[in-house]
Amino acid sequence: MRIRIQFCLALLAGVTATALAADSSKPLRGLYVTGGCCHDYTSQQDIFPQGVRARTPIEWTVVNEGGNGVKRKDIEKSLYQNPDWAKGYDIVVHNECFASDVDPQFIEKVLAPHRAGVAAVVVHCTMHTFRDFQADAFREFLGVTSKRHGPQHPLDVKVVNATHPVMKGFPSDWKTGNEELYAIEKTWPTTIPLATAADKKKDESGNWAPTAKEHTLIWLNTYGKGRVFGTTLAHNNKTMNEPVFLDLVTRGILWACDKLDENGLPKK
Repeated sequence: MRIRIQFCLALLAGVTATALAADSSKPLRGLYVTGGCCHDYTSQQDIFPQGVRARTPIEWTVVNEGGNGVKRKDIEKSLYQNPDWAKGYDIVVHNECFASDVDPQFIEKVLAPHRAGVAAVVVHCTMHTFRDFQADAFREFLGVTSKRHGPQHPLDVKVVNATHPVMKGFPSDWKTGNEELYAIEKTWPTTIPLATAADKKKDESGNWAPTAKEHTLIWLNTYGKGRVFGTTLAHNNKTMNEPVFLDLVTRGILWACDKLDENGLPKK
C-alpha cells in the first residue's frame, strides 16, 4: 500500500523543532517503508513522517508491505521487486520486521540502491529483518549484527560521541520508557557508535538494575556510497512520539543526506 503524504502542519512547539527547520522551498523526498510482525506499524507510519515533517521540510511516500508475520506473504508483489524502487528519493527509512525472508536475490534488490548512494535510516526491528539469512550482506548495510533482544525496561541512554553533529542537543542523561534493548553482537568496521545503553536485570527487590554489558543503541554507518543512520529504539509508540527521539532521527536524516552542518543544524 503506497500513500503520498503531504502535511500542512504547524511546527511543534519548542526551540529544537524551530532550529531544525530548513529551507522550505527545497523539501527532501523521503520514502518510508514499513510492515511485518510484532509492532504497531499502522500508527508508526503516521507518527514518524509527521514528526519529522514538523521539524524539517520533507515530502513523504509511505509504503506498508503489510502482514503481521516474520515473512512477506506476497514477496513477489513487494516494492523491492522493482529495480528502481528507490529512484527519486533522497532518503529511505526502513522500519520493518521480516526476519524469515532469506532469498539472496531479493535481499540484493533491497541493498543495491543504498550501496549506490541512496541514504538510509534503519529503525528498531529492521535490525532483525533478514535475520534468518546466514550471510552478512544485510548486516553490513545496517552496520550492526543483532539476533535477539531482552525484555522491555527503561533504558539509560549513554552518549559516547557527544561532539558529533547528530548528537548536538541530545540530552546527556535521557531515560526512555519501556523499550527493548537489542543485543548487538558486532559493530562493523564502518560503524561509528553514538550512544549505548546497559543491559538490565531485576534485583532481589524486583527493580531493574544495570549490568556491565553495554549495547550500541544509536550509530552511523557508511555502506558503499551511501550513508546510514541507525537506532534500535522505538519499539513502543511512546518512544517514537518523544521529541528527543524525533529530533534525533531528524538530525540523522539530514546527516545521511549530507544536509547537516557541524552544529547539528541544516546546511544553508
